[in-house]
Amino acid sequence: MPVPIPRQRVIPAVENGHDGGAAPRTDRPTGSPTDTTRDTAPRGTTGPQTEPATTTEQTTTDATGAPRTTGGSDGTDRSGATSGPAAPTAAEAAEALARIAAGSAAHPGSGPASTALTLLVIEDDPAGSLNIPSLLDSAELTVRVRTARNLTEAERLLTDDVHCILLDLALPAPGPRPAETEDGTEDELAVLRHVLRLAPRHAVLALTGAENSARGPEAVRVGAQDFLYRDELDGRLLSRAVRYAVERKRADHAQRQLTESRLRAQENARLERGLLPTPLLEGAPLRFAARYRPGRSRALLGGDFYDTVRTADGTVHAMIGDVCGHGPDEAALGVELRIAWRALTFAGLCGDQLLSTLQKVLENERSDDEIFATLCTVDISPDGRSAGLCLAGHPSPLIARQGHLAELLPYDDNGPALGLLPQARWPRRQVELGRSWSLMLYTDGLIEGRIGAGNQRLGQDGMVSLVRGLLGQGLRGDALLEAAMTEVRALNGGELTDDVAVLLLDRMVPTSR
Repeated sequence: MPVPIPRQRVIPAVENGHDGGAAPRTDRPTGSPTDTTRDTAPRGTTGPQTEPATTTEQTTTDATGAPRTTGGSDGTDRSGATSGPAAPTAAEAAEALARIAAGSAAHPGSGPASTALTLLVIEDDPAGSLNIPSLLDSAELTVRVRTARNLTEAERLLTDDVHCILLDLALPAPGPRPAETEDGTEDELAVLRHVLRLAPRHAVLALTGAENSARGPEAVRVGAQDFLYRDELDGRLLSRAVRYAVERKRADHAQRQLTESRLRAQENARLERGLLPTPLLEGAPLRFAARYRPGRSRALLGGDFYDTVRTADGTVHAMIGDVCGHGPDEAALGVELRIAWRALTFAGLCGDQLLSTLQKVLENERSDDEIFATLCTVDISPDGRSAGLCLAGHPSPLIARQGHLAELLPYDDNGPALGLLPQARWPRRQVELGRSWSLMLYTDGLIEGRIGAGNQRLGQDGMVSLVRGLLGQGLRGDALLEAAMTEVRALNGGELTDDVAVLLLDRMVPTSR
């Protein structure tokens, strides 16, 4: 048997008690009970409306916003009109088309345009007592109505342009036998649960009878936006309920997205804080300070990484590195390299052996063969007077010895960055630190900031001069790092675009008298 075609029409808004010149509408059955089209003829129409059974019709909208029906091989007006208003001008037609394209069907001069909505009605009403289009004719809302007699038809008609679903709770639930609740009783809202699973993004209105008044609030609890009683339904109530349901669904969706976004942000923040290193310097006569600022907006981690640990023999190991790039993948790779460095250091590796192993980690974990990482490692002897220095394409640390100007440690034996050369080697240079000193390790984000509006960069020489000035002011530890970061940003004219990590180790031995 042929598949019934659902009722579908556009109902123009009616304001101030008049319809802008549209005559009352009548239903004209053309086949099955669900195949019904409602037409509008101009005011003053005379003569009967007749048409052959084989005529193909098309509903259009004239310049006043009222639907018209045309069809037939001759393209004549099938509304049966013999007199009425003149044909719209080109300007009026263009205006009407613009309103239709904007999703509005408001009449000219009737105030703000109403928003066009599509309502899918799912109900089986053999008596025909529920006529949704007739109810909406008197409501101040432009609605396209689709009608489905069962859930199978509803699933076919549930397209993305549907805004709201009006569901009759009296419909039978899908399946060969009635659905049951946990206590074994019949689930009276099984059809609603099925529709909510079918259309999770659509607003749903539950329709029930006054004799089943408890179903309405329960339907809202289950997930419907509102409920209506069949016997109390009128145009204004239905219009208001549809608009309310659509807006409430939108608000619920926006609130849910906001909540999910906040939860993700909180989880990411907790995760990133947990991935930031905790220095392990228990028993070492050193003071530790660090500053970290990722280049990505609203991020806690960037491609820069650092760490400091003290091994069982009393040696203090410090490391700082930089993965090329600024995204979350680079940040994750930096965390992997830091954790690998800590594990290898506790295992007793240092110098070339440690860096060669880290390069293997990078080569296996990076997402692209072009990704590399620079690294600086320092292992300070238990007495604190000397250190071993390895540089893998990284800027050399700055040291400020007591009684001497701050300067860079030697960097002429700098090896290549990790990930560039498969068989690279990284020599370990022994350097003297002295009795009391401050050692600052940093990434290139600190020295690549601009100076003023030109193209000149701060550079290592500029950074050394800057730190010398701050040390001359008596700044040490956290105060020194905070002042250095502030001045670098001021010279740059704003926030730095690259990730920045700075690590400071101080060894201050009181002068003997």
